Amino acid sequence: MHLIHPFLLKLAHEPAVLVTVAQAQGSVPREAGTWMAVFKDSELGTIGGGHLEFQATAQARLALQNPQPMPPNQAVALGPSLGQCCGGVVHLQFEHVSAADIPVLRQRLPVALTPVALFGGGHVGTALVRVLGDLPFSLHWIDSRDEVFPTQLPAHVLCEHSDPVHAAVNDLAPGSRVLIMSFSHAEDLDVVAACLQRMRARQDLPFIGLIGSATKWATFRHRLQARGFHEAELALVTCPIGLPGIQGKSPAEIAVAVAAQLLLN
Repeated sequence: MHLIHPFLLKLAHEPAVLVTVAQAQGSVPREAGTWMAVFKDSELGTIGGGHLEFQATAQARLALQNPQPMPPNQAVALGPSLGQCCGGVVHLQFEHVSAADIPVLRQRLPVALTPVALFGGGHVGTALVRVLGDLPFSLHWIDSRDEVFPTQLPAHVLCEHSDPVHAAVNDLAPGSRVLIMSFSHAEDLDVVAACLQRMRARQDLPFIGLIGSATKWATFRHRLQARGFHEAELALVTCPIGLPGIQGKSPAEIAVAVAAQLLLN
């Protein structure tokens, strides 16, 4: 899956000022290397919020109106100059960037995202895609049905129609966190079995999560055992999924619970 950061997609059409935390000393909101892109009417990324980001955004907007060279590095003492309680010092770098800079920026700002494979384009799957859109994941979204995927999707989502759906398991990116929530229990079972079979061969799926109740998992355990999977393999499957303690059952609540669980895995 070839990933292009949303910043670079937008930069292809309009210039921006790139604000980077070049150096961080003491207690500061974000670490060195953190960045934000300021366009005429919008921003992407964050350098920590608060008054620091407010002033940096205002300065970048002024620079867009008057594209003169800027000082390469500006030291900002958060306590004395901005009244923020962090107390450290942030060194900010401001750069004019445009479409011509995209090849260099692609090397400087690599997309380091954790791969997630989501089987199922239903209500929960759709809600989960919305939640994961702003989190550090690349999403491979798979369903056996035609025309189930929405037309508007976050930048790091790849949709695939696969029939049978479990055939897609073999081609998942190594290290994928797998979430299984298709419209069919039979499909769910086949995907779980395919994941366990892949784990036998490659051991490269760190998380296999199945939506459903303890009763559903008890039934699946029995059927997977009948297919020859042993207890140690079955223990690789998490069911139910979602961070414990979140009791809501709406698609949005389940999506938040599952996203939180992924951030811990």
